Order: sequence, then structure tokens, then C-alpha cells
Amino acid sequence: MVSADILERLSATLASRRGSDPTTSYVAKLFHKGTDEILKKVGEEAVETIMAAKDGDKLHIVREVADLWFHTLVLLASEGLSHEDVLAELARREGISGIDEKNSRKES
Repeated sequence: MVSADILERLSATLASRRGSDPTTSYVAKLFHKGTDEILKKVGEEAVETIMAAKDGDKLHIVREVADLWFHTLVLLASEGLSHEDVLAELARREGISGIDEKNSRKES
């Protein structure tokens, strides 16, 4: 099984690219272009993931989800967040009914 440590390494790489030259790093280029460009990429990858799932090609689904996760991690990094923030939220929700959890957000 592949270790989730990849998220740690990827987060470190993303952080290191924040101030890098946008002509030499794809991630630096995304950071340089700003949130709208990052959101565009997340949206594109979400649509490509849906299309791959509709086609039923498992390898294509995995590859598109990897792209989606990657660009979502870029979005998190651009907002000063990381995968750890998402993992903490998932841990908070563990053991709570999805219906109850969603209803609790309506009350906030």
C-alpha cells in the first residue's frame, strides 16, 4: 500500500514553490496567476473526473482524481491551508451521520 506520507512531501513541495520563478515551475505559475486561475484548474479537473467516471475507465478515473487532488492541494496552499486541515475536518466528522453533519452546518 502506498503511504499517505506523499501528502506531506507534496505539501512541502507546494510550499517551496510559492516564491519560485513562474517560468520554471508549473505550481509557481499557478500561484503567480492567482486564485482565479487555480479555481479554473480545480473546476477543469473536477469535470474531467466526472467524465472519466461516466466512461467507466478505472485507470482514467484514478489519473483524473490525482489531478483533481493535486490542484485542490494547490488551492489549499494558496489559501495558507494544507491537507492537514482537511484531515482534521474529516476526523471531526468521523462517527457523525452525514445527515446530522450537514444539518449542523445549516445552524451555523
